[in-house]
Amino acid sequence: MTAARPDTPSAPPAGSRPRVLVVDDSAVVRGLVARWIEADGRLELAGTCPDGEQGLRRAAELQPDLVVLDVEMPRMDGLTALPLILKAAPKARVVMASTLTRQGAEVTMKALSLGAADFAAKPGAGQLGGADAYRIDLLEKLTALCPRPAPPRRVTAPLRPDQRPAVSRPSLIAIGASTGGPQALREVVAALPADADAPILITQHMPRLFTAMLAEHLSQLGLPAAEAVDGEALRPGRIYLAPGDFHMRVTPGPGGLHAALDQGPKVNFCRPAVDPLFVSLAEANIRNVLAVVLTGMGTDGREGARRLYEAGAHVIAQDRASSVVWGMPGAVVEAGLADMVLPLSEIGPEIARRLRGWS
Repeated sequence: MTAARPDTPSAPPAGSRPRVLVVDDSAVVRGLVARWIEADGRLELAGTCPDGEQGLRRAAELQPDLVVLDVEMPRMDGLTALPLILKAAPKARVVMASTLTRQGAEVTMKALSLGAADFAAKPGAGQLGGADAYRIDLLEKLTALCPRPAPPRRVTAPLRPDQRPAVSRPSLIAIGASTGGPQALREVVAALPADADAPILITQHMPRLFTAMLAEHLSQLGLPAAEAVDGEALRPGRIYLAPGDFHMRVTPGPGGLHAALDQGPKVNFCRPAVDPLFVSLAEANIRNVLAVVLTGMGTDGREGARRLYEAGAHVIAQDRASSVVWGMPGAVVEAGLADMVLPLSEIGPEIARRLRGWS
């Protein structure tokens, strides 16, 4: 049984739908993805190709809005083709199709650093029983990356500054992200001081293996980073990532705060999800929490941000212009829960400034 699909808007008229180019060496996978796109109603199939060389030529000819790019292909693999496709079709958003293997995770992390907008984990050979999960994940990411114009929504005004608690040096930093998150996290983490005196907890929507690889990449930027271990004490100056397929919460325990992992029901169609982390921090009554909501599709993090905001925590949301998808941060802003709305380039420095006591 698969998770329920989020509500989607009615299909836009033909000719106005985002056009998708599918590049995959497997004729079976190409056929499946092409049929999914044609049946979806929100997207339009621009064409299909069996390798990166043909994908590059077709991208230059068709100028698609979106490209589904397989990682492993003959003649020209996805990693080689990616920067060339982005140059040939500069308006295209590329979603990498990667198998759930360590090698696939390594290549995907590299692709994200080279400009891919997101990735979708596809079933490996002989695992087409997982095709439905791949279909749902891929179609939702494609439509989120090229959203239709939405009617303006009312933004709830946040509390006046004199109604909010004074800003203090954060005792703990909690970050939530989804689509576009790996690139955004790299920029934020790279700006943090080496002597950061607070634990930094991150929930990024990613499957197993990919979160471990993301932690390795983040650890190369200065602060030690790793997937959280159930029950471990949280130490200042370290980054803890929620492992793929596990929610991460924080619980008080002997000697301070501890990580708690579980495989409870998905929240907002996700596991890990941001809301369980944020809510646990509010319930633990931790003072001086700083919550950050980065780029991502959906509304995960909004209800947790509400609980934290009401408990006195400060909330920073990424702005629309710098977000790959302004779903998660937009939901927080529209609910009036953001103390600050900043472009990505200013979020890391702002966290660093707070860690240094605003000096």
